[in-house]
Amino acid sequence: MRIQPKFLATGIGSMPFIDPEHAIDVSLLRMPQAPLWPQLPRLGFREQMEIQYSEGMPCTVIDAEKTRMYFDTAKDYSEQFALFYEDYMAAMDPETGNGNCSAMAISPEYSRGFHALLKRLKVLERRTPFVKVQTTGPCTFALTITDQDKRAIYYNEEFRDMIVKALAMKCRWQIQKFKPLADRVICFIDEPILSAFGSSTYVSVRRDDVVGLLAEMISAVHSDSAVSGVHCCGNTDWSILIDAGADIVNFDAFEFGDTILMYAGAIKKHLTAGGMLAWGIVPTSAKIREQSVEGLAARLDALMDKLAAKGIDKQLVARQAVLTPSCGTGSMEPDDAEKVFEILDGLSAAMKEKYSF
Repeated sequence: MRIQPKFLATGIGSMPFIDPEHAIDVSLLRMPQAPLWPQLPRLGFREQMEIQYSEGMPCTVIDAEKTRMYFDTAKDYSEQFALFYEDYMAAMDPETGNGNCSAMAISPEYSRGFHALLKRLKVLERRTPFVKVQTTGPCTFALTITDQDKRAIYYNEEFRDMIVKALAMKCRWQIQKFKPLADRVICFIDEPILSAFGSSTYVSVRRDDVVGLLAEMISAVHSDSAVSGVHCCGNTDWSILIDAGADIVNFDAFEFGDTILMYAGAIKKHLTAGGMLAWGIVPTSAKIREQSVEGLAARLDALMDKLAAKGIDKQLVARQAVLTPSCGTGSMEPDDAEKVFEILDGLSAAMKEKYSF
């Protein structure tokens, strides 16, 4: 089934609020067609972007005093890995798997926002058109989290394979929880670290490996009939996301909108095949204080015109457009974050009206 989002508004994971119920109020009020569960990093160490998804992974060590999580690779981990792969195969084997990914469940201790949205939607008297969930991507997770010697765990191939499979299970577990409450579930794979892809810092990170890691997670999302998205809030090689099979390519259109023009051929193929662009046109910095719905609508329209000038039908671009903030709002002042979502909601309505959707 092809989806035509037509300027559907949704968010990127984090919010700066400390009251989960208020965060859910904002999500449902400002993104009523595609609410998301809010990541709430100000509630504590375990709600940080990578740590939030580490629960249940073998060999994790949580050092709350130093606010650090790492993998202990020095001890014999064969038994822990054997148990993990037993759970993985039981759930994910394409022929015999039962789909039960509860071994990688996310508890309220690691995400109060997830469980607050789940509870709220259960008491609504209607299904929402979409619900949006998210998981930290394998590259961002594995290049950020280290072993006991502070070496990025990405470079340990055994652990890297375990991590991508654990994160894939976390995607499926989330999707399964929300499927009864929405017509479709959107699952974003958040990969901010891809903005540094190709830099000297990550020169040994190969394109084929990145595509393969993302493709494995996207395949897991699709296995539960959900819509996959990949988010990167900086400049990157956007063809990587398309080659990995993402349904939605989410980018910071406010600061880096022109970068997608370099990949017009890939973007045209992506949109023509039913793929979508999620335009992160609402800035998540202090610049939000200077913005208006009218100004951002004009900015977005100008970017769409540039794509049209590359030979991509503008009506196709409009039909396949999702609107988001440029990144999460977790580090913002709460009042600024409120304005981000207020403008996002207004912008979605304005663009729908302009294009008669």
